[in-house]
Amino acid sequence: MSSQSNIQPPTAIQIGSNGVYFIGIGGIGMSALARYFNALKIPVSGYDRTATVLTQQLESEGIAIHYEENISLIPKKIDVVVYTPAIPKDHAELVYYQQNGYTVVKRSDVLQWISANSFNVCIAGTHGKTTTTSMTAHILRHSGYGCNAFLGGIAANYNTNFWSSNNNVVVVEADEYDRSFLKLTPDVAIITAMDADHLDIYGTAEAVETAFLQFSDKVKKGGCLIAKYGMARQAEFTTDTVTTYSLSNTNAHVHATNIVVENGSYRFNVVGRGWTIDNVMLHMGGLHNIENAVAAIAVAKFLNIEEDKIVAALDAFKGVKRRFEYHLKTDTHVLIDDYAHHPEELRALISGVRSIFPHKKLTLLFQPHLYSRTNDLANDFATSLDLADEVVLLPIYPARELPIEGVDSEMLLRKMKLTNKQVLSKQATLAWIATRKPELVVMAGAGDIDGLIEECKNNLLHNHS
Repeated sequence: MSSQSNIQPPTAIQIGSNGVYFIGIGGIGMSALARYFNALKIPVSGYDRTATVLTQQLESEGIAIHYEENISLIPKKIDVVVYTPAIPKDHAELVYYQQNGYTVVKRSDVLQWISANSFNVCIAGTHGKTTTTSMTAHILRHSGYGCNAFLGGIAANYNTNFWSSNNNVVVVEADEYDRSFLKLTPDVAIITAMDADHLDIYGTAEAVETAFLQFSDKVKKGGCLIAKYGMARQAEFTTDTVTTYSLSNTNAHVHATNIVVENGSYRFNVVGRGWTIDNVMLHMGGLHNIENAVAAIAVAKFLNIEEDKIVAALDAFKGVKRRFEYHLKTDTHVLIDDYAHHPEELRALISGVRSIFPHKKLTLLFQPHLYSRTNDLANDFATSLDLADEVVLLPIYPARELPIEGVDSEMLLRKMKLTNKQVLSKQATLAWIATRKPELVVMAGAGDIDGLIEECKNNLLHNHS
């Protein structure tokens, strides 16, 4: 746990005219909080290492951001400083604020403060939570129910990861990293998965599962836990009401039936205990996203939202940026980008692509994320990667980590059984795409692989001399 965990909780903080400063403001979760305060007309400013599309959007919304780690550039009069755990502990700005008596809190503390007096729908899971959170918040917004949303991705319908509402309901992505989600108090909670991940924080798979059980225990009396059917230690959930969901397992309380692919979209029915919703349309690829939709529908049913409004909302759902996102879809070439960075996510992504394009050769470009995750889950990664027809691995994206000796993309390559596999640099990958022009390209990873999308798309479409 962070040394800052004994800091005065943000419920007691008075934010006035000096405002809030964010260290790591360009992060997806941090930027949602920045937008929250900005919407309240509270002064917001921040630092990030590099300018991105998201930071440029924040600046266009009136938020001052600088990109140099420099204490001469930071505001000295500030009410609250918020930092992300991804920021190094020796970051000059963070150290300055910590050593000079400022109120310094983590992102999770602020979410705890915001949600202290609201009705909360909190979506957790080692994968699937961003799409499920976005679907749930979208259904509540589109149906007129209303909610404040804090998303871990950019909802394509609204091109944002935050929106506000007069209804005192908060839909929030509950992040297990650094045990942040244990600061939330759900009225309704979803747990999509509790597979081994973030072992640099937790140490063991059992510790990950225990944290999710602790999260489930935080559901308020009279609330509801909606949990994916068949998870390890499912019997240990003690919430008053537990609703299980599944893609197709009829033992779950809620599941999908009669799934049909129509022009790259899915039509299906959703069956609960004593109810059925027919002809649900989802215009987002991946069978795992049907399962995510089933979980979101279970929330909407618990909140008594009318079934026709649920159907209309999902029909209008445009997806989430970097979640099974099409960048090219022609008769000759398909290019899909996805945030998948865990072996189970890769498996779900590949099977989802195959459900829509069963006869196309699937070329996967994968950028592993974190040395520790690659090392901890190497065998599982190799098994998932082998499901593609050919694989190009990029070097590991280090994010917040230093290299681990012997841990690199070549290590994954050696563990794979697939014949068509190689490790290439970014530039070599783009050149290979331009030469080979594969018919179905899936790009995956949580690092900066999405920076290659436009050039990859152009290389597929055009001849290069």
